[in-house]
Amino acid sequence: MNQSLAGKTAIVTGASRGIGRVLAQRLASQGAKVAVNYYSNRDQAEEIAEQISRTNGQAVAVQADVSKVGDIRKLFEETAGHFGGIDILINNAGLGIMKPVEAITEEDFDRVFNLNVKGSYFASQLAADYMKEDGSIVNFSTSVIGLMLPAYSLYAASKGAVEQFTRHLAKELAPRGIRINAVAPGPIQTEFFMAGKSEELIERFKQMNAFNRLGEPEDVAGVVQFLLSEEAGWITGQTLRVNGGMV
Repeated sequence: MNQSLAGKTAIVTGASRGIGRVLAQRLASQGAKVAVNYYSNRDQAEEIAEQISRTNGQAVAVQADVSKVGDIRKLFEETAGHFGGIDILINNAGLGIMKPVEAITEEDFDRVFNLNVKGSYFASQLAADYMKEDGSIVNFSTSVIGLMLPAYSLYAASKGAVEQFTRHLAKELAPRGIRINAVAPGPIQTEFFMAGKSEELIERFKQMNAFNRLGEPEDVAGVVQFLLSEEAGWITGQTLRVNGGMV
């Protein structure tokens, strides 16, 4: 079995379900010790950690609201205390509120930007303090940025900010041996994407890409795994679109 991440410790935010869940399992299968972060889905997060442990991996479920800097700090402290250090950060936790611009409230704006932008930014800041040589950060954007979909302005704006600070932090963090990149999935078959969408709308999303299907969490997990590998050692400050040719 490939153990390319053996000896490394990874934090995966929002890891109780969807892409985050698959990422936690994938990283553990590569030998990483994994902090399975969750906000409210304690049972699901602990189930994932137990599954990883049953297959000779190492994982711990850690509760934290990563839209709050104090909770981010607690997440890092508990992870480092449990595993002894941190080498990998996957900023997967995110929120999308899709409404026409006239319906967006200040509360909506704050919720989306606090989690998607502030959370990823300050987690990256803390990671830079905790990581030693050869650290890696992967942020999550969205391929929606390349489209002009009605009702997606707030979500796209928050992920645009993530892409920009990913680019700028690349040169700041490189002298410390830390790489930082982003992935921008297209429509992925998860609870997050499917919620509130009609079959007709889902079919339209399928037809936007070259393969006429929704992506699977594994499609994204494979790209993240590549970005963490030695083969990606010359890649930093980039955003990889994982969308089947949608945009």
